[in-house]
Amino acid sequence: MEQYGMSFGFREPYQVLVDSEIIKDADKFKMDLVGGLERTLHGQVKPMITQCSMRHLYAAASEPGVSYLIDKAKTYERRRCDHRPEDFPEPLSNKECLASVVDPKGNKTNKHCYVIASQDLELRKHMRGVMGVPLVYINRSVMIMEPMASATAQNRAREERGKFRAGLKRGSGSLKRKRDDEEGEKDGEEAGDDDAAPKKKWKAKGPKQPNPLAVKKAKKKPEDGTSAAAAGKESKKGPATEGSGLDASEPGTKRKRRRKHSKPVGETESVAAVPVAVAVDDE
Repeated sequence: MEQYGMSFGFREPYQVLVDSEIIKDADKFKMDLVGGLERTLHGQVKPMITQCSMRHLYAAASEPGVSYLIDKAKTYERRRCDHRPEDFPEPLSNKECLASVVDPKGNKTNKHCYVIASQDLELRKHMRGVMGVPLVYINRSVMIMEPMASATAQNRAREERGKFRAGLKRGSGSLKRKRDDEEGEKDGEEAGDDDAAPKKKWKAKGPKQPNPLAVKKAKKKPEDGTSAAAAGKESKKGPATEGSGLDASEPGTKRKRRRKHSKPVGETESVAAVPVAVAVDDE
């Protein structure tokens, strides 16, 4: 049913046309017809019955248990087939009636998305030639859905190939070029309507300044008040001496203390011995 939904537009609740024979067989096998249809189609269903099928049940009212089936069939939605008793004294067969409901114009299409639940072999054989008709029947107390008919499968494969080709064309850029051409024509028409208005040029927006995270922060320059205060502190400390090794022009520097080294002992003794030698010579 998912494939029928994608290809032919089926949706829940599924409209299921039942005939008189499948109603009898469901009661014969003690089967819940609506519940079995929902399990088979994997979704909610809306059972429908035609006027001709109801007339077939009324004709068999004398059989045991058919009166209960008639009351049950009355709860289903009635699908008018326009086969009135005045025009058709005898009800049409299930094949003729349901075929006229599903495909009234003979176009081999299931326009109203009907699901056929029937025990009639001739009806199911005829419906296989109509595209998009799911077929359901009961076989030995088991409800079965037939595989997709060849005509329906071929039509679905043809549609899938068409969608695939359309996707390839869309991916190739042909639609984009067509859209660009239409936008260009529209811009040309607007420009023709108002020739005096200048056309603005599109300008790409980019970074106007460098990244602030990648730029090194600039050092702050000292203000006038700060330099004057530093000069006042330097004047209080006094000028730097020549032997101190400091530059007096550098503010805020400290004087280094120089260590005084004592003279060697040999030098002092030689200096002291000079006047002694002179005094001896004089004597």
